[in-house]
Amino acid sequence: MDMPTWLNAPLHWQETSDTLTIQTLPDTDFWQVTHYGFQRDSGHAYLQTVQGDFDYTLTFTGQYRDLYDQAGLMLRVNENLWLKAGIEYLEGVHQLSVVVTRDFSDWSVSPVPEALQSTTLKLSRRKEAITIEGGVNGGPLQLMRMLYFPEVPAVQIGPMCSSPTGQGFEVVFSGMDLQQV
Repeated sequence: MDMPTWLNAPLHWQETSDTLTIQTLPDTDFWQVTHYGFQRDSGHAYLQTVQGDFDYTLTFTGQYRDLYDQAGLMLRVNENLWLKAGIEYLEGVHQLSVVVTRDFSDWSVSPVPEALQSTTLKLSRRKEAITIEGGVNGGPLQLMRMLYFPEVPAVQIGPMCSSPTGQGFEVVFSGMDLQQV
């Protein structure tokens, strides 16, 4: 494990002992080709390298307001092999969202059934299997997705956010915890 470093650092961010606050920049996103035809690798991610099996948990709040405003976590090898999970704001509704990219991005969403205050995510890596769980407003974690992810020696993990269509928004991450298993 190493200390986190920025992939596409935002202009405004602040880290304390227990929080990371980010103001996203406009026209930032992570996406590869599918449906839209474009390739974007400009979102903000604060990533640390880890090897082997692990559990990674974080909690976050956001002032989502524009179409596709998003925040959560990212697991990454490179621009063509990554995933992001979290909240994405879609047509006025907060959606639990997962995008998996193996050269081409896919996307799954599920509407949050209540007024959103906070989101907690847990990503677990066991060899080639990734499990993503999510919960809102302090509620229990529930399975969002289990997927295949190539078993490479080292990956990067950490908070992610972006504003593909809007002017940017503020996200506060807390409880970031990486446990090797």
